[in-house]
Formats: sequence, C-alpha cells, structure tokens
Amino acid sequence: MSSNNKKWIKPRHKVIQKLAKFFFYPIVKIKYGAKITRCNDKRQRIILSNHQTAFDQFFIAYGFPAPIYYLASEDIFSNGLISKLLKFAVNPIPIKKQTTDVKAVMTCIRVAKEGGTIAIFPEGNRTFSGTTEYISIAIVKLVKTLKLPLTFFRIEGGYGVQPRWSDKVRKGELKAYTSKTLEPEEYLKMPDEELFTLIKSELYVDERKILESYKVNRQAEYLERLLYVCPYCGLTEFVSKKDKIKCKTCGMEITYLPNKKLQGGGALEFPFEYIKDWYDYQNEFINKLNIERYFERPFFKDAVKLFKVELYKKKRLIKKINLSLYGNKLVFDDKTLNFEEISAISVLGRNKLNVYCQEKVYQIKGKKQFNAVKYVNIYHRYKNYIKGNKNEQFLGL
Repeated sequence: MSSNNKKWIKPRHKVIQKLAKFFFYPIVKIKYGAKITRCNDKRQRIILSNHQTAFDQFFIAYGFPAPIYYLASEDIFSNGLISKLLKFAVNPIPIKKQTTDVKAVMTCIRVAKEGGTIAIFPEGNRTFSGTTEYISIAIVKLVKTLKLPLTFFRIEGGYGVQPRWSDKVRKGELKAYTSKTLEPEEYLKMPDEELFTLIKSELYVDERKILESYKVNRQAEYLERLLYVCPYCGLTEFVSKKDKIKCKTCGMEITYLPNKKLQGGGALEFPFEYIKDWYDYQNEFINKLNIERYFERPFFKDAVKLFKVELYKKKRLIKKINLSLYGNKLVFDDKTLNFEEISAISVLGRNKLNVYCQEKVYQIKGKKQFNAVKYVNIYHRYKNYIKGNKNEQFLGL
C-alpha cells in the first residue's frame, strides 16, 4: 500500500466539497435565509463554531475557500452504505459524544500534519435553548496542540430558523460570519483559563437578543421533545399542536410566537418570556431534585425501539421495549442497566438517545414526541449527586 493511500486527506475531497457547495447553495440561501460572510484567507486553520442547526457545516463550508474536515458524531458512521459514501466523499473525523475520545484527538493531529483545515463545534451538541451550551475546557488543550491559526465562526438566528426540537424550518434571517482569528503566537502565550474564557465569549450567542420573526405554520410542534417540567406542577409530560404546547397534568397552555416569545393563557401569569428561561428553570428544578425518591419508582416510561450499534459499521434493531427511567437506572422491560454501569448517555439529532455501556452502545428511538433530554439530565443529576456535587449545574447538554 502506498503512503498516499494511508493519508486522511485525498485529492477528491477538494473536488467533492466544491460540488457540494454548488449543489446545496439553493438550500442554504433560500430555505435557511442564510447570509454568509466569506473569509478569503486560504490558510490552513482550526475553526471553532457555535452549533444551532442541522446545516451548520454547510454555512462553514461556504465561509471558507479550503476543504474542511469536521469532527462529527460517531452516529453518522454507523449507517452502512450511507456512512461509507460520506467517508469516501469528505472523510469527517469521528468522535464519541459525551466521552474523552483520544482517537479523535490523534486523528485531528494527523489531519493537521497533512495540511487540512479542521472545524469543530465545541459544544458537541446543537443548542436546545437558543443560547450557546456547555463547552469543555478540553478544547483549549486541543487548540494548543494543533498550533494552527484559530478562527471563530458565529451563527446567529439559526435557532430561530430551525430549533433543535422542531422538524420545521422557519422563514427568517440567519447570519454566519468569522468574528475573530488568532495566530498561534498570540494564543499560545495565554494561560488556559484566559483562552477558554475567550473561546466561550466568541462563541456565545443568545437568541433572545436577536429581534427577528421566524414564521411557520406549526410554531410549537414537538416542543415536548425538550420540556418535561411544568412551572406549576413539576415533572410532567406535554403535548403540542400548531403554535401551542399544553401540560397533560394541569392543563396549562402556552403559545410559541413567531418572535420566539412565549405567551401564557388563563388566569395564572406565565413566568417565562423565552424557551431559554423555561429551559434554565427546568435545569434548576432537576439540580434541586431528590432523586433518591425515584430509586424504586420511575420518573417516566416510554415505548421505544432498542437498537444495538456496531460503531462505525451499522445499527441493528433488537426489539420494541418499554423503557423506564429511574433515579439510578434504566430498565428495558426486564433488563436493568444501573447508571454505575453506563459511561455516557447522549442525545443525537432531535430526540435519539445513545447509551454507552462498557463496550456496548445502545440506541433508543421513540415516537416523534419522544423526549430524550430528560434521560440525559437525570443520568447527570445522579452522577453529580453521588459525587457529592449537590449544586452541580451541568446536566449533560
């Protein structure tokens, strides 16, 4: 085998990415209303971007002239033929979500040595709330290891156009642009905490400050994929229809408006103006929850499909099951997985759930309304609780 065949970067990647830019241009411009400011500097670099829509990688691609190698969730590599075609076309760098993936770091170093530009979404997740989510300080070590020009790419309005919890793309404006570039000699002098603070600041976007309207005929549809705590009655389930979401327990009904604001109905005054406000309350509620009360009785039950994932190969449906979420475990019908056995739980896409258990990976798919967020939140609440971190804020997203 020649040394060229062993390289991560192939000449075809440049050709295919140029063709992809041409093919997807109408979607980016018309469907997403994207206004992208291009960077004409052709140098190799590392690009850090916030993550708002399922199409963010195309916004970045249009923003830079060079072919780009993206860190991508391992889930896209477990879809058989489609994954093989994707690997052939652009060869993304696989990374396991919610884990420390040494192999992914080594691949980044390899791509950098071969002259490739690397793009990373340090959040590891698309935002559910409309603001930039949790970023691990581990990104600082990777940046300093690669020693490439560091470029920050901001996406604004993406949450308005395509909220993660929704299947609908809304009519509105989205902006994507380079906000800053740092040379290695600049950031290598910085203490890790200083660079980390800068990274978080450059990538922080709060959609509450973007005063645009985003129109679609079913504004609130599938908000129940995100929300499971009612400000009036606590843990619950919701149902959405058109522009409204309703609590199944107390009947509270809220309207999601085109300007992304929430409007209450009835005698009680609704306490939240935006989804972000409600999302923060939900996290605060879970962080204060005594989960020991739910060691013997479940929080929630869902009818789902259970898949076994062969990483980087394929997924295989095992069976349909009833999944129960407890304060310290998951129960698949009669099989129990204690949280102590689970190394990570992550949300993929809008509402798929991956459970990493030693060498095994299970994927869970529910109905369209399935809420995967609660499983990640409760798992992290338990982990924080047993470590004695009673007031720990991070709940996995």
